Amino acid sequence: MVKGSAGRIIDWVRPHVPESSDGILTSAGICEGFAGAGVGSSVLIFAGFAGLVAGTLAMGAVEYSKLQTERDQQAAQLAKEQIQIETAPVAELDKLAQLYVSRGLSPGLARQVAIELTAHDALAAHAEAEYGITPASLTSPLRDALAVAAAFAAGAMLPWLAMVLIPGPSRAPVTFVIVLLALALTGWISAEMSDVHPARPIIRTASIGALSMVITYIAGLVLHP
Repeated sequence: MVKGSAGRIIDWVRPHVPESSDGILTSAGICEGFAGAGVGSSVLIFAGFAGLVAGTLAMGAVEYSKLQTERDQQAAQLAKEQIQIETAPVAELDKLAQLYVSRGLSPGLARQVAIELTAHDALAAHAEAEYGITPASLTSPLRDALAVAAAFAAGAMLPWLAMVLIPGPSRAPVTFVIVLLALALTGWISAEMSDVHPARPIIRTASIGALSMVITYIAGLVLHP
């Protein structure tokens, strides 16, 4: 089991690997599509950069909106619970004890646990038992939205930089290979963090990426006037 700072880094990275994969796929699709259309280098580079920025902002905004709604709901639940504790403490204590009984504790032990936890922090005890939240566990929308946006941008940067730095007609095929390797890496990282065999995640992630890039390249090739 990984502990200390390394464990904290893994815990932070783990939920954001999918956003990095999304960034890689989105940016690669845009770049390959414009490459298939045969546009000039300046247009290709600008289109890739515009997609990177737009995707990053969209991911961050959607995550922030979702988490802020979740936080508002949690705050409302905590406020409601606080009022119930203040206005009907005995009934709330009985309800908390009954919740512990329903989870397998004997009535006497459940009552004792409910009394002790309520004495320590009534709101935290009731909110955690009823809603699975505590005042300390409220989501942080801005922090998490920035993390999601950063993960997406980090992934999206790779295909775009490949298009910028690789010259001439080899640009699209080399970027294709680089993207497949990057997606295979994210699949491997996900597998390692989840303690599953890496073969399936690697093949699945790389295959989806390859199909996406082929489709967008052909779309650019066929649909561009």
